[in-house]
Amino acid sequence: MSALSTSPATVRGRVSPEEWETRVALAAAYRLVAYFHWDDLIFTHLSARVPGPDHHFLINPYGMMFDEITASSLIKVDLAGNKVMESPYEINPAGFTIHSAIHEARDDAKAIFHVHSLNGIAVSAQEHGVLPISQQSIFVLSSLAYHDYEGVALRDDEKPRLVADLGTKNYLMLRNHGLLTVAENIPEAFLALYVFENTCNIQVRAQSCGDKLITIDPRIIAGAQAQAKQVTRGAGGALAWPGLLRRLNRLDPSYAE
Repeated sequence: MSALSTSPATVRGRVSPEEWETRVALAAAYRLVAYFHWDDLIFTHLSARVPGPDHHFLINPYGMMFDEITASSLIKVDLAGNKVMESPYEINPAGFTIHSAIHEARDDAKAIFHVHSLNGIAVSAQEHGVLPISQQSIFVLSSLAYHDYEGVALRDDEKPRLVADLGTKNYLMLRNHGLLTVAENIPEAFLALYVFENTCNIQVRAQSCGDKLITIDPRIIAGAQAQAKQVTRGAGGALAWPGLLRRLNRLDPSYAE
């Protein structure tokens, strides 16, 4: 397969402007995950639905480091796991199981981000999961679900259990495994992941002190989503996203190729 088939000019010329915009944003998210050190070599995955009626989605080429991923290198697949556009790379089979299940089940799952961050896994292994001990935690707890560990996610029969456990929530803690966020768009999924990871980081640090932890009133958690809309002026993840892109452009703008 020629290098030309996945060159930026070739890919951009073969997809819609809306798909190219999604590709650039998803590639940026991969670079940001690498920047914040939430990546696990090549073994986690972010996906985004391709705009249009076909239920195709974009996911990372299996074997590329997150700080290498570009808009043109992302692989487009259908819900059966078939590559829709040629690529010299394959996709992570566990990644396909998780992402295809959620993309198929939820129309609002335009972006799905899953990481194996150390803090996230540490909290996922705790019996009580996320504790209400930080401002960050209230946003997670207001829309959090759990899915028990069943081994590496390779079996189709796990899909309905994964989807049922997630339900309509936007944060999913995969027990003994990691973190997952679901959102209507890429900036929102990234912001949710940032808050989720920081929640776990704070919890692990607070627990390490050995002191009694102060918990937050459940009534505050009940109003967290309304507070989130107020503090971001209704913009959600879109409020921070332009600044994150400026940071990436200063470091290395090649994600957009």
